[in-house]
Amino acid sequence: MTEPRRHHTEHTLDVSAPPEVLYGLVADVTTWPAIFGPSVHVHHLERGEREERFEIWATVNGKVSTWTSRRTLDPEALRVTFRQERSQAPIASMGGEWIFEALPGGGTRVVLLHDFTAVGDAPETVTAVNAALDRNSPEELAALARIAEYGGTASDVVFSFTDTVELTGSAADAFDFVNRADLWAERLPHVRQARLTEDVPGIQDLEMDTVTADGSAHTTRSTRICRGPEWIAYKQHVMPKLLLGHSGLWHFADKPGGGAVATARHTVAVNPEAVTEVLGADATLADARAYLREALGRNSLATMAHAATYAEQRSAAQAG
Repeated sequence: MTEPRRHHTEHTLDVSAPPEVLYGLVADVTTWPAIFGPSVHVHHLERGEREERFEIWATVNGKVSTWTSRRTLDPEALRVTFRQERSQAPIASMGGEWIFEALPGGGTRVVLLHDFTAVGDAPETVTAVNAALDRNSPEELAALARIAEYGGTASDVVFSFTDTVELTGSAADAFDFVNRADLWAERLPHVRQARLTEDVPGIQDLEMDTVTADGSAHTTRSTRICRGPEWIAYKQHVMPKLLLGHSGLWHFADKPGGGAVATARHTVAVNPEAVTEVLGADATLADARAYLREALGRNSLATMAHAATYAEQRSAAQAG
């Protein structure tokens, strides 16, 4: 049987930032959903200092696809190699490498290589895969540059935080509350309207009209990956000016000694150019981080508090 032909692509971008900064952004795959437009969620299966395996969900040609990848990290050579263990049709196999080359006059040349085989090696399939790589790869390179070229450290712009709420009911019931976002307009006071579609089980599209503490209204849209009864991950697509990216994770777990806990984690990429416009002429990135920490945390804590009440009521009803 003839082996399918392997196809190769190369995308490059010169960035006025040190190679170590760019390498660090690529090496920490947990921040990708907040940095890269196509990335929705990353779930680690194995994680070591130099080797890791993870499942990733990303938008490809307008649809959410998922695959499992293995990566090798080489901070000395400033290279990250990757290979999909389980690809999704029409891709039969895919791998590649991130390379960060210091330029003589300063800055970095970022090289993103891909190689792939297509199911059946049909010309139209190869064309479609190349088109997706030609669309997503330049977007990813531009996103890296936008954050790295700010001039500070990457952690000034990209950061994460977590809030936790104790539950007296079950983790499964709290998961159910968050999973049924189509009912949030009835259940959450800060949600005016929620529109939820789930054409593929476990992959949701959620659009919401919400009201903030100061009375202003916002419309948000997100893709959600639901793996019950443990976690729900989401990627926000419609962003306020202060954000370049925002992703999150709801996690629910029963405790061995009884009770349960719900956790909300946010990963945020701040838009440095919008800080003074949104928060005032004297505002700094530190002010932006504090503002976002409070605003986003307040909403997720409110949601978890209502989920806790729902789980407690369900537990009481089952006991009675």
